[in-house]
Parts: sequence; structure tokens; C-alpha cells
Amino acid sequence: MGSLYLLDIITKAGLEPKNIKLIRHSLNHKRFKASYETGYFEEYQKFQRENFFKGCDYILSFVSGPGTSAKFLGCFKVGSGQKAAVQHIPSDSLLRDMYEDEESYYFDLQKMEYLSDLDGRLIINWGKSTVSWHQWATNEKEVLAIQENPKYAFAGFENIVLSFSDLSEIVTDPTLYENWHTALSSVYAIYLITDRVNGEQYVGSAYGTGGLLSRWKNYVETHHGGNKRIVELLQQQKERYVEFQFSVLQIIPKSFTSEDVIALESLYKRKLKSIDFGLNDN
Repeated sequence: MGSLYLLDIITKAGLEPKNIKLIRHSLNHKRFKASYETGYFEEYQKFQRENFFKGCDYILSFVSGPGTSAKFLGCFKVGSGQKAAVQHIPSDSLLRDMYEDEESYYFDLQKMEYLSDLDGRLIINWGKSTVSWHQWATNEKEVLAIQENPKYAFAGFENIVLSFSDLSEIVTDPTLYENWHTALSSVYAIYLITDRVNGEQYVGSAYGTGGLLSRWKNYVETHHGGNKRIVELLQQQKERYVEFQFSVLQIIPKSFTSEDVIALESLYKRKLKSIDFGLNDN
């Protein structure tokens, strides 16, 4: 028997368990996994069957972990639903086809502040019935752990602006920054390195095994990533890498070939003039 249960936390927050559904999204489910890894988790769960949220005021969403564990993703208030239509599909989603289901309804789910301090930190034991991926909160769930609060929250690829120090902390701690590792490893990308001292830029691409995470890990380990002009800069000023800022210019589907990615990288180099005035040498 555990000493702390999810019911204890829900009650302490002033919520009524009988009106709350618990949802455990499984990473073994292809559609969810693709949405979760590309930042469309919240949109994904808005598409459900017509009566799915009947009698439900709030949902507590979780993602599957090892064994029967589940990590808390947030509390959402359930609003009205309507027949899913094309306008409900995220215009920039890489996964448009997954939402085109004639039986789907689109629900207004609003992220709430309830339990927000536990987002990404609370780990519960879902129990043996992991096949039952949605249950009422009156079912007792043992709390397995409440993890340390990460310094940097992943808020989408478009919001990534990291100093070298930030990046180093994230890529060297896969436990605390599990969501970062999941997201960065799941995509190819065109990225930008900016020297904060003089504004010079380097446009790079990440593809192949490990995606963007693997490429950025290499910068943390080597400080230069094997880039000729950056190597030359660090030969002159050994500690200059601490002034590098990392951001993402474009996320690329893994269906792209290496030739496609390189062509897109070249386009960004031309747009930003990073060969003429920056840190790209070709």
C-alpha cells in the first residue's frame, strides 16, 4: 500500500473526483506518439467520440511510462464539442491526415492552473488495467514519484532560444528533461546558431539517427560541431562558444531525404547571407 494517492492530491486541490476523467495516452499508439513528439498533444486529445466526455467537467491527462506508470501532463476543463471539421485541424500540423475521421468530434479543452505545479513531474501507477486508457478519477492511483522541477520547460519548437549553457543542461540530463529529449530526437530540423557578441550566424541541418537532439549533443561535446569557421573562431578565442545561442528555423518531417534537407539548408543560408557575412563556409 502506498502512502499517497492521486485522490489525495485531487481533493486537496478542491476538485470533485467523480466529475473528473483520467486519461493515459500511450506512446505505443502511433497517432498519439507522433502528436506528442511534434508538439500537438493538446490538439490531439481534443478529437474524441461524441459522448466521450459525458458527465465530465475536467480531465487529467497522462502519458504512458515504463510498466504501468504514467506521467501527468496537465488538467483540462471540458467545454462544448462539435462535429470535427477541416477548420479544426492545425494549419501547420505535420499530421493533418490523422484528424480526418468522420466520427470525430472536436472539443474545447482549456488548460487549467489546477495541479500545474505537477505538470511533467507527477508519476502515478495506472495499475494493471492499462488497456483501460480512460477512467474516472474515483479509481485510486498510487503516486510513485514527484520529480524535481525542471528549470526549462519545453514550450514548442518555435519558442526554442537557448544559450550554450541552457542547451548543455538540457541535453546532458535525459531524466529531468525527458520531454525535451523526446521532442528533439523525433524531428529533423534547420537550426540557427548566433554569436551573441557580433551577431554572426551559422545555419545548420539535423537529420539521420537521433534527429536534432543528436546534432545538438555534438555541439555540447565538441563546442564547434565540426564546422570549419566555428573551429577557427574557437582556436582564436577558446571560450567563445559560451556566447552561442541556439534556435530552430524550421522543423522537417522525417520523410524528407538527406538531399531534401540539405537543399532547404542551402536556401536558408542564402536568405540569411550566412556564408557572405556569417559562420558558414559553404
